[in-house]
Amino acid sequence: MPARRKPFKACRKCRALVDKNATECPHCGSRDLTEDWEGIIIVIDPENSEIAKILGFTKPGRYAIKVT
Repeated sequence: MPARRKPFKACRKCRALVDKNATECPHCGSRDLTEDWEGIIIVIDPENSEIAKILGFTKPGRYAIKVT
């Protein structure tokens, strides 16, 4: 069975998930994007999210748990 293509790329700098056709991260401006990532965290309210604080996410959005 072929590997499933991911609908997002992950920013290697901030781990934000962006559209697979994006060339730049809208969160940090980095152009270092990869399809090699695992797991998703969705942050809705970063100021009140313990997970967001621990992982350093300051903006709402989708983030990868692991980026390589």
